[in-house]
Amino acid sequence: MQLPNLDPALFNVPALPITAQPSHPPPSPPRILLLYGSVRERSYSRLASQEAARLLEAMGCETKTFNPSGLPLPDDAPDTHPKVAELRALAEWAEGMVWTSPERHGAMTGIMKSQIDWIPLALGAVRPTQGKTLALMQVSGGSQSFNAVNQMRVLGRWMRMLTIPNQSSVAKAFLEFDEAGRMQPSSYYDRIVDVMEELVKFTLLTRGASSWLTDRYSERKESAEALSKRVNQKSI
Repeated sequence: MQLPNLDPALFNVPALPITAQPSHPPPSPPRILLLYGSVRERSYSRLASQEAARLLEAMGCETKTFNPSGLPLPDDAPDTHPKVAELRALAEWAEGMVWTSPERHGAMTGIMKSQIDWIPLALGAVRPTQGKTLALMQVSGGSQSFNAVNQMRVLGRWMRMLTIPNQSSVAKAFLEFDEAGRMQPSSYYDRIVDVMEELVKFTLLTRGASSWLTDRYSERKESAEALSKRVNQKSI
């Protein structure tokens, strides 16, 4: 894998400090799902997401990227639709996620929001995103903005995810990628490295402990059947 923008002397593969390592660490690499919010042929959110995936793989992660092309609008198709089923399976597979959206009319794109809306808060009594880590990035056609990442941060909290503090916003994205679609050296690229490094660290720190971190008294009071009935109510 070629990462020409990195200084190899300064690039670290995140690893838990000895004091934080569990006695039996999971042998598998962290599993990260990447979502992006544009289906344009030259989509800068996809290109930024691909750069993030390369970095995550260099840090020892297994990555999968969902292509939103063909995903129906929420509630406009059954949840058995192949693209919906693919997205939900990937969400269950992942330990962490990266969401990258363009900013359009001061907000994340509808394509980005539709993907998140298709991921249910619960499947039966299981919450597929609860306790998983999340990193946020956005690309803009103009000056730097944080509207999309701020919106996605609200969504991450709503999905009960552990959203990392750091985030990336790439301004004038059309200037930041070469003809081959690779990101050029810049402070924006360096920030993406920072964000992915932090995501891996948070994922390593919390993997195997997310069920404990999200264990709630109120939910323990409910039976699985009652919880399933409440979170899957059809009245909205």
